[in-house]
Amino acid sequence: MLYVIGLGLSDERDITVKGLEAVRSSERVYLESYTSILMVDKQRLEDFYGKEVTIAYRETVESCSDEILKDADKINVSFLVVGDPYGATTHTDLVIRARELGVPVKTIHNASIMNAIGATGLQLYAFGQTISMVFFTDSWRPDSFYDRVKENSAIGLHTLCLLDIKVRE
Repeated sequence: MLYVIGLGLSDERDITVKGLEAVRSSERVYLESYTSILMVDKQRLEDFYGKEVTIAYRETVESCSDEILKDADKINVSFLVVGDPYGATTHTDLVIRARELGVPVKTIHNASIMNAIGATGLQLYAFGQTISMVFFTDSWRPDSFYDRVKENSAIGLHTLCLLDIKVRE
């Protein structure tokens, strides 16, 4: 079984009871570490969960998913995601790959920035399309986000802007 588990937004104690049970039943535990940053280090997770946690960088998840999915049809494997598991398309891709390999998948949701934004006092229904703003490079400066912000503004909606991060720099 592949468990895809949302960790919530802050620390090791934000995991749900169901998520914690899944982690503790797993032979391997991976922490996705490139779409968001947890506010505690890996050691605190390992101490609280009672399991060794392997950091899964972008390359691991996108190019070496076979490593994560190895034997997951016979043993429990947990894939931990800060926030909710389906906030990034990469996680959906991992689930699709697992299903193609005949690996059963169970998703355990948690809080994410998509619902925590309500803490600003702005109601969720008053938001339009969410956009992502990536780091520009010398040869790549996407501006497609601008049109979404403009469209949202034109119909009186707020825009949640997700900013790119660099976790290994």
